[in-house]
Amino acid sequence: MAEIVIRNLNKKFGDFVAVRDSSFTIEDGEFFMLLGPSGCGKTTTLRMIAGLELPTAGEIFLDGEEIGQKPPSERDIAFVFQMFALYPHMNVRKNISYPLISQGMPRAQVKSKVAEVAGILGIEDILDRPVGGLSGGDRQRVALGRAIVREPKAFMMDEPLGALDAEFRERMAEELRALHDRMGATTVYVTHDQLEAMQMGDKIVVMNNAVVEQFGTPQDIYDAPATLFVADFIGSPSMNFLNFEGTVAEGASTVGLNGFETKVPVLREGGAGQLVFGVRPEHVRLTTDGAYRAEVLAAEYLGTTQIVTLDTPNGEVKARIGSDKTVTMGETVGLEFNERTISLFDKSSGRALRSALNEGVLSHG
Repeated sequence: MAEIVIRNLNKKFGDFVAVRDSSFTIEDGEFFMLLGPSGCGKTTTLRMIAGLELPTAGEIFLDGEEIGQKPPSERDIAFVFQMFALYPHMNVRKNISYPLISQGMPRAQVKSKVAEVAGILGIEDILDRPVGGLSGGDRQRVALGRAIVREPKAFMMDEPLGALDAEFRERMAEELRALHDRMGATTVYVTHDQLEAMQMGDKIVVMNNAVVEQFGTPQDIYDAPATLFVADFIGSPSMNFLNFEGTVAEGASTVGLNGFETKVPVLREGGAGQLVFGVRPEHVRLTTDGAYRAEVLAAEYLGTTQIVTLDTPNGEVKARIGSDKTVTMGETVGLEFNERTISLFDKSSGRALRSALNEGVLSHG
């Protein structure tokens, strides 16, 4: 078992708050993503789990044991850095075997384990090559090999694919996820790339300004964002936001946008004042006779789909539609929205109003 439980974790550097009251659970065997923009606290959280930083307050449990104040050597956790952190004067074999040799493992056993890991990673043919002449992808495999060979309880990975070019990064992401599935190890992975998080993760924590904005599965977070930040950060293009002022009551199933009534998931709580109507581009439909009118501003061709930008009375909207549909710049069209996919937010707090869609899903700090 390698369950990791974070309770009310805090970290300050002087007066600067890097992590504030974070709480979540990483289940045994999960591929868990810490996602957010630069400076949000995700890497600091990872380093606290690994023992490279000590928390100012809060608790960290590994297999039920509180480890928050233990040194890294007593945590049985392996760390994979973005810039590989390999020993340049050693060849591949020596880099991978170093953790085992330093533990005093017999040479025959070290040789066997290095061969096993090299087979898993497909690097048997480069074991005797110096690491300095390797490609970025091969160096990352060596760094992974050095972590895997220890057979730790959990792996911490700090943007391990960040130094790779886009095409190779995507391939390595697939390999890394497949490797995780074969090993069944608990993995905590930091990234600022929301596509990478959605592609690889079983669960995601979205962080912003030192706090956890939302915690859940990729589908939970995409379908029912807990805050305006999450709705904007997740998705490409991100969710559309239409601003309006008014009051929506508990139990309401419609809202008015500039006099136009549109259906929404039944609200479990009401809201008043400055509100935001959120809908993803793929859930916007263009019609010839819809009552809610918009002007076509631009269209971006993407192969099988196109992104159409429209001007509405409540703000700009992007719609993802089939590339076989014809739109003309400047024409006026009707818009319809998939009511099951709509989110409503309180603009001042940025918090989503709970609805039939997201009841029991939303979780944020």
